Amino acid sequence: MGVYLGIDTSNYTTSCALYDTSDGSIRSCKQLLPVKEGERGIRQSDAVFHHTKQLPGLMEELFSSPTDISACAYSYAPREVKGSYMPCFLVGENVCRSVASVYSKPVFRTSHQKGHVLAALYSCGKLSFLDNDEPFLAFHVSGGTTDMLLCRRDEEKVVSLKEIGSSTDLKAGQCIDRTGVRMGLSFPCGRELEKLALKSTREFRIRPSIKGLDCSLSGVENKYSAMLEKGESREDTAKFCLEYICETISAMTAAGLKEYGEMPVIYAGGVMADKLIADKLKTRFDAYFAAPELSCDNAVGIAVYAAMKGKI
Repeated sequence: MGVYLGIDTSNYTTSCALYDTSDGSIRSCKQLLPVKEGERGIRQSDAVFHHTKQLPGLMEELFSSPTDISACAYSYAPREVKGSYMPCFLVGENVCRSVASVYSKPVFRTSHQKGHVLAALYSCGKLSFLDNDEPFLAFHVSGGTTDMLLCRRDEEKVVSLKEIGSSTDLKAGQCIDRTGVRMGLSFPCGRELEKLALKSTREFRIRPSIKGLDCSLSGVENKYSAMLEKGESREDTAKFCLEYICETISAMTAAGLKEYGEMPVIYAGGVMADKLIADKLKTRFDAYFAAPELSCDNAVGIAVYAAMKGKI
């Protein structure tokens, strides 16, 4: 039993969390990085600056009452694959390693993606999936990834992720944000785009672009651009964008289950917080979703990872 610290400094969110294994409770603090109006992203140099500015205040809030930690962990890269690197993760690493050094506590590192999967498992009460060797599928769908992962307990009784499908071009979150910014919505655009989509009563017949277990999302950008140029409503355009992504994720899921056999599916990442998408997928698969606040970038999964590693 103990309390475990997790820190995640992703491309758009500064976050830190404490996971108390005595009662399974989480305390989490996070703050979005500021993105200038009309822009669709942020430079890494600016991300590093804002994390450096925001993280101390969030840590002060997280430790507002005296807390003794047993171990800590940080995200060091977007994914655990060769070449996956962003300077913004150095901010979390530096703070986490400093805390561990001062208090002589173990420190571990993992990927931002693995943090998403563990946060989703924690949120929907399915950390028990790691109690045996049975595989499950996980999706990490965000601004930087549209990945289908074959997951199972690893030799250290945490979790291994094997990418079996992905987008060959645009990522789902990119599609959403590009659509929203073009409509004049604030970045990140997911929530506002969903509000518009829910006002549309139009029905669409969508044929997602799937090859094997991979998808292509460039078609949705071409289509929504054409819709806006023709003067079609923002509501209908928003609904088309989200339904295209939903049908794409659905087709990938079906292909993955056909290839690897029936198994549960965990959906994680900011895009999966969209209710329009989640409600449809729940009717089609043995699907589990993180709560919206744990679908978006957060350090909860990193804290859970620290607890799992700390018990080894």
